Amino acid sequence: MPIYFNKKTNEFHLQGAEVSYIFYILPNNQLGHLYYGRKIKHRESFAHLGKIKTRGAVASVFEGNREFSLDLIKQEYPSYGTTDFREPAYQILQEDGSRITDFQYKGHQIFKGKLSLEGLPSTYVEHDHEATSLAIFLYDDLLEVEIQLLYTVYEDFNIITRSATFTNEGRQNLRLTRAMSISVDFPDSKFEMIHLSGSWARERHVKIRPLESGIQSITSTRGASSSQQNPFLALKRKHTTEFQGEVFGFSLVYSGNFLAQVEVDQFDVARVIMGIHPFDFSWCIKGNESFQTPEVVMVYSDQGLNGMSQAYHQLYRTRLARGHWRDKERPILMNNWEATYFHFNEDKIMELAKASKELGVELFVLDDGWFGKRNDATSSLGDWFVNEEKLPNGISGLAKKITEIGLMFGLWFEPEMISKESQLYKKHSDWLIHVPNRHLSHGRYQFVLDFSREEVVNFIYKVMANMLDEAPISYVKWDMNRFMTEIGSATLAIERQQEVAHRYILGVYNLYDRLTNRFPHILFESCASGGARFDPALLQYAPQTWTSDNTDAIERLKIQYGTSFVYPLSSMGAHVSVVPNHQVKRITPLKTRANAAYFGVFGYELDLTKLTNTEKEEIKKQIHFYKENRELFQFGSFYRIKSPFEDDGNITCWIVVSKDQKTAIAAYFQVLAVPNPGFQHFKLTGLNPSFEYKIEGFSGTYYGDELMNAGFRLTNEHFDTKVGLENQGDFGSILFKLIKV
Repeated sequence: MPIYFNKKTNEFHLQGAEVSYIFYILPNNQLGHLYYGRKIKHRESFAHLGKIKTRGAVASVFEGNREFSLDLIKQEYPSYGTTDFREPAYQILQEDGSRITDFQYKGHQIFKGKLSLEGLPSTYVEHDHEATSLAIFLYDDLLEVEIQLLYTVYEDFNIITRSATFTNEGRQNLRLTRAMSISVDFPDSKFEMIHLSGSWARERHVKIRPLESGIQSITSTRGASSSQQNPFLALKRKHTTEFQGEVFGFSLVYSGNFLAQVEVDQFDVARVIMGIHPFDFSWCIKGNESFQTPEVVMVYSDQGLNGMSQAYHQLYRTRLARGHWRDKERPILMNNWEATYFHFNEDKIMELAKASKELGVELFVLDDGWFGKRNDATSSLGDWFVNEEKLPNGISGLAKKITEIGLMFGLWFEPEMISKESQLYKKHSDWLIHVPNRHLSHGRYQFVLDFSREEVVNFIYKVMANMLDEAPISYVKWDMNRFMTEIGSATLAIERQQEVAHRYILGVYNLYDRLTNRFPHILFESCASGGARFDPALLQYAPQTWTSDNTDAIERLKIQYGTSFVYPLSSMGAHVSVVPNHQVKRITPLKTRANAAYFGVFGYELDLTKLTNTEKEEIKKQIHFYKENRELFQFGSFYRIKSPFEDDGNITCWIVVSKDQKTAIAAYFQVLAVPNPGFQHFKLTGLNPSFEYKIEGFSGTYYGDELMNAGFRLTNEHFDTKVGLENQGDFGSILFKLIKV
C-alpha cells in the first residue's frame, strides 16, 4: 500500500519506489509536515519526528499554551496571520477586508488511480494500479470554503504530484489573492538551489547557488513561463553530483506567470513554494465556484541529478505527453525559415522540398509568411488565409504537391497574435489584450489576442480547423513571439481584471485540446520565439518543442544540456542550420552541427539547394545514421557526463543508452582545440557492467565496467580511422556507438 493513514496519530505516509513523504494533523486541526526523503519503513507513529522545544519570542496559537506555535512547526499547506510569519501557500480576501482563515482537517480519501484537473494539463495514468492518490479535505466553517489537497504517488517512480482546489460553498464573494500549488518545509537549509535561466537564444542555462537566510526565488510575470526562467527548481546537497547524492526536484505543469521560491527562516528551515505568481493575480470565487491550481511534480533522487532527470524524462514522455505521437518515432524535417525567411514562392518551396526528398528528409515544413499580406513581421497575423501571390494553388495545392513527391507537409501558425495591419484587427480591434485609454506597447510589431474571451478562441479554432481540414497537413508548428503588456480584457468585470493572464493560458490549453482531439494524427510542435514557453504543460498537447531559435551547435550544447535537467530528448526540436550561423555568426563543421542535433528531434533549416555535392553526401549519411538510431535518440535513457557550465566549459559529454543497455551512443564535444593536450580519458555511464561492447571505429571489445570506471583514451591509436580528438580542431566532436557483442 503506497499510502498509509495512522488513525491513532493522524499521520499520512506516502511511499513511492524509494521515497517517503509524511505529514500529520496538528492539535489545531491544520496540517503539519514531518518528513520528505529516502523511503523509510512504515510504523505506527512518526510523532517523534515532529517534536520540538518551545523558543522565546514566538507567538502561540492557544492562549496560555506557549508550547504550540506555527512559527516553529513545519507545515503542509500554511496560511498567514496566525503565528506563522513566513510567506503562506494561499490567502483569501473576504468581503469585510479580512485575510485571516482557519482551514481545518475534515476528512480524506485514498483511492487508486489519478484525477485529471479541470481545464489544466496534468500527468495521468493509463491503468489505476500505476498510482495511488490521496485527497485531503480542509474546511473553514466561517467562510464555508473547502480546500482539497490532491496528492498522487506514482508507484514505479520516486514521484509525487500535488495540486489544490478551492471551492466556495458559501454566500460571500471571495477573492483568492494567492494560491500556490505546493508548500514543503525542509528541516534545514543545507542545500544548493538549481534553476534554469537565460534569455532568447540562450535559454535554460544551469545556475547553482547556495541557499541563504531570507527569500530566493525565480519568477515569470511575462504572461508565459518564459525563456528567462523555467518553472523548475531543485534543491541538492552540497556534495551531490550527477550520479550520487540527494536532490529534490520541483516542476510546475503550467505555461503562465509563476513563482518558485525558497524561504530560509530564522531557524534555518527551508520552505519551498511553487505555483501561479501572486503578483498581479487574484481570482474571484463566488458561491459554488471553484479554482484549480496547476500541478507540481516532485521528484526525489538519491542517485544524483541524473537520477532526478531520468525520473522526469520517463514520466513526461509517457504520462504527460499524449496521443498518436507519444510513442511514435518523429519524422526528420526540413523547415524553410532560415532558408528563405519571408521571401519565397511556390516554385522555391517545391525546389526545397524536392531537394529535401532527395537527401532523405521525411517532413517539409512551411514556416512564417504564407498568409495574408505577410512579407515581413509588420502585418497579417490573424489573417489565416493563404497569400495567393506567393502560393497561387493555396496551401491545399502546395501540400498535395509535396505529399505527391513522398513527403509529409507541415505548416506554421502563430494563433495567439494579431497585427494591426490585418483584416482581423479592422473587424475586431477590441480583441487585443489592452487597457482602454492607455498606450499600447508592441513587440515584434504584433499584439496579443485576448484568449480569456471564449469568442476569440472559438474564432481561431474555426479558421485553423478549416485549414487543417482542407489540406493534407501532418505537422503544425505553433509559435508565440510576444510577452504580455498592458494586461486587461474588454469584457471581464472590473473585479476580474487580475484574472486575465491565467484565463489567457486556460484559453491556450482549450484551443490546443480541441485541435489535438479533432486532428489526432497531426504532430504539434510548440514554439515561443524558440524556447520561451518550454514547459511541461504544453507537452500534454505538443510532445516536442522548438528548443531555441539559436541553432548554433556550440550554443546548443548548453541549451540542450540545461533543458535535459527536466525534459526528455523526444521533446527537444534540434536542427542543423547554415554557417556562418545566423544567430552568432560562428562557423562550425557540418559534422558537429549534426552531432549536437542528433540528441533531440532531428531536422534541417537551411537552403539545401545551395549545398555542395560533398555537403549533400554528408547530409545523406547523417540522415541515414539518424534513421538507423532514431529510436535510441528519441526514447533511450539520457545521461549527462561532462557539463559545459563547469571548469572552462571547453568540453561537453553525454550518452544515450537503450532500455536493454545493448546499444549506446556517446558524444564528446570540444569548443576550442588544445595544443599538445594531456592524456584524456572518457568515462561512460549507463552501461551494463557485465556486457561486452564493440565500439564502432575501435579495434577490440570492452566490458561495460571498464568503460564506466577506467574509460578509454581519446587518441588516434585507439581508432581505425583518423577521427581522434587531436584531428577535430575548434568546434570538434566525436560520436561513439557501442553495441553489445
